[in-house]
Amino acid sequence: MSRLRRPVDVAALATLLMGATGLGACAPPDPEPTPTRLELSTPGDTPPAARDLSTVSPTASSSGSAPTSPGMTTPATPATADGTGSPTAATTTTALPAGLDPGNRFYDTDRSLQRSPWFAGAWPVMVPYGCTSAPYYDADARCPASRGFHHGVDVALPCGTVITSGVAGTVVDPATPRRPGPAYGPNALRVRTTDATRDVLVGHARRVLVSPGQRVEPGTPLAEVGDLGAPDGCHLHLEVRAAGGAVDTATDPAPVLRLSASDPVGG
Repeated sequence: MSRLRRPVDVAALATLLMGATGLGACAPPDPEPTPTRLELSTPGDTPPAARDLSTVSPTASSSGSAPTSPGMTTPATPATADGTGSPTAATTTTALPAGLDPGNRFYDTDRSLQRSPWFAGAWPVMVPYGCTSAPYYDADARCPASRGFHHGVDVALPCGTVITSGVAGTVVDPATPRRPGPAYGPNALRVRTTDATRDVLVGHARRVLVSPGQRVEPGTPLAEVGDLGAPDGCHLHLEVRAAGGAVDTATDPAPVLRLSASDPVGG
């Protein structure tokens, strides 16, 4: 007796084969690529160094750099010493007179405007004579906390203000020994007093109005205020040295500058 063959369902067989092929193609997916360092950064993320910088006061820095100076008509914040030789913001703000150089920097807490026979009007002192927290000077053994020593007085004045002599004497030839260095600007001049004991030095001038050997009297126009050689704007730097002496002979110029306080700034 012969064996009967079961008919083959072609359609079912085709469906089965297609299913098997599909299953064989479903391999495990490739792992996700590892994000790069850049991809791990979140938008707006601030590097730590930049965050540290954001904590520094805009008016003073721990490195002793000069505080930001206001414009001509905005309030000024003088600097005071904090015991480390760095300037710190004062607790009171004072309005500066109009017309000053926006680049002026102040390291004197005296609120008074000062008058002098050396200039017209009343203006504030930027850097007084002696130990100072101003960062422009090397540490001096006479001063605490690694502060520098300022050998003259700096008075903030509008650029171009005419400086008039407060003493009688003779304009020293720039070729004379002990000529002021480049920090005083190319137009620094000296007036040797009549008794030939002192040289009165005017620094940072933008233009000189006298000639070497010229005799001057109190009130004689000497120069125009500038900022040549200065890092802190237009001002009068007045210094008193021994006749023919170097900077180490400088003495307090107060008796020659003869500052007298006017009304307090903003007072």
